[in-house]
Amino acid sequence: MNSLKLLIEEPIYDFEYRLDETKRGGDQTLKIKGLYMMAEKKNKNGRVYKIDEMENEVNRYAQYMINANRSLGELNHPTSVEINPERACHMITALKREGNGFIGESKILSSPMGTIVRNLILDGVQLGISSRALGKLTPAGDHNDVDEFKLICCDVVHDPSVDTAFVNGILESKQWILNNNGDLVEVYEQLEKGLETLPRHDRDNHYRDLITSFINSL
Repeated sequence: MNSLKLLIEEPIYDFEYRLDETKRGGDQTLKIKGLYMMAEKKNKNGRVYKIDEMENEVNRYAQYMINANRSLGELNHPTSVEINPERACHMITALKREGNGFIGESKILSSPMGTIVRNLILDGVQLGISSRALGKLTPAGDHNDVDEFKLICCDVVHDPSVDTAFVNGILESKQWILNNNGDLVEVYEQLEKGLETLPRHDRDNHYRDLITSFINSL
């Protein structure tokens, strides 16, 4: 089973903002719309996403997350691949392909984090959208091709320099696998290094001990 790395991309800042009146005459709903993801072009992190694979994954995400009102994103990138509803600030309501890009639209939530995002935007603060996904990186000349792309969410971020440094140093050094139930399981470097350096003699016993140690650490 292939291990997948957490992929955090540089934020995109060019968005349209719209205030919609509520039916009951209450607070206006703030919506944002713009380019959320791009394929077939080397990005600032030196990665190239394949358009067919990204489109298939976006279609899956739309079916199971957007259409089910589960497509939440957080304010700034967290330290986990899981989405924490307490930190949710927006919900993607549409994500459609235009050329090699994917145009998204989100509703800013009335949650505590959503209220912060709303006030920052209305006060003129520049915020960006940054995708959070899993994928396998394959070296290809001056870039890495992304395979087995799995979109987790798109987060609203403020300071890309801090977020990128943190993610590259901490989160992207970790790896995950999808088990038979579709759940994400973190792969520890100790396990991978152990598998790579197994002695040729008595491999079965060493393999069993290594796997047992890994399972007990979960």
